[in-house]
Order: sequence, then C-alpha cells, then structure tokens
Amino acid sequence: QVRLEESGGGLVQAGDSLRLSCVGSGRPFRVYSMGWFRQAPGKEREFVGSIRWSGGTTYLSDSVKDRFAISRDIPRNPDKNTVYLQMNGLKPEDTAVYYCAAHRIGASEYDMWGQGTQVTVSS
Repeated sequence: QVRLEESGGGLVQAGDSLRLSCVGSGRPFRVYSMGWFRQAPGKEREFVGSIRWSGGTTYLSDSVKDRFAISRDIPRNPDKNTVYLQMNGLKPEDTAVYYCAAHRIGASEYDMWGQGTQVTVSS
C-alpha cells in the first residue's frame, strides 16, 4: 500500500519561496508519475504539475511554469521516495492546500493522495 505524506507548507510573504516535499512509502512503490495539485478556498482542485517517475519528465501548469519546479529523489531505501515542489516568486493567488498524488502503474489516473499541506501567501 502506497502512502504519501506532504510537508513544507507555511505562511510566507509575496515574492518568497517554499519547497514542498512529499515522501512516498510502501512496497512495491510502482508509480507512473507523481503530481502536485492545489485547492484554494471555494475553488475546484487544480493541477499544478507532475513528474514521470521513470525518466523524470516534468509538466507544469501555465500558471506556475515560470516560477515552480518539480523534482524527485529515488533513494535506495524504497520507503523514502520523495517528490519536491519548489515554489519561487509566490503570489497571494498561490494560497491553497497543496496535495501530492500518485498515479500508480495499472491505474487510469491519480489514485493515491496525501493529506495536504497549507500554503498561505500574504501580500
């Protein structure tokens, strides 16, 4: 059973940076890609970006592609697979709960989700 746990959220000022981390554990850890989504109050959840686990190809939404970056770390310890979301030049409109998700091999879409981490950007 794959388990995801996010960390790194917080309260920052506009223009600041944050790095979110998501540790994926559980065996076997067989995922096609890992993604970040966010949901602001009163809004639908939106896709932020993703990374293919094999090869590392990344995708970022147009709203963040010039400011955010996604990377991954595949350690020897299979319980410490980590995906990062580096967020630079944060804006108040980036305020949301950020969720990490896994698209497991064999699934048709993202089927595992973390509990979310709050990011609040003050102006």
